[in-house]
Amino acid sequence: MNGLHFKLDENADPRWREPLEREGHRVSTTAEEGLNGSADEVVAQICQDLDLCLISVDMGFAQILSYPPERYAGLIVLRHPRPTLKGMQDLVRQIASAVKIESPRGQLWIVEPGRIRIHWSLSR
Repeated sequence: MNGLHFKLDENADPRWREPLEREGHRVSTTAEEGLNGSADEVVAQICQDLDLCLISVDMGFAQILSYPPERYAGLIVLRHPRPTLKGMQDLVRQIASAVKIESPRGQLWIVEPGRIRIHWSLSR
């Protein structure tokens, strides 16, 4: 599954992009596009319109009633008990490995150290 386009939300360190880019994926950030400070709904709509898979630490994006996964190229929420730069990059490495075998399209992934919980929309 190469060639996905990911959007890092404003709460994501731009240095997290490296593991994905190394695998041939495109990564853009909300900061690069002047979207920092935008409402979650605005960021979600842009990701929907541009077919981008969103990566965030904002648990609001895990609310499938507000953000039904089937409407997105993927919603990925990172959860780490100690969110150091290395720890968060390790989570992004998990994503880079996982997308080799499964697409996040239409899914919500909750990525934690050593595991990825996958959720689908309630309408499935």
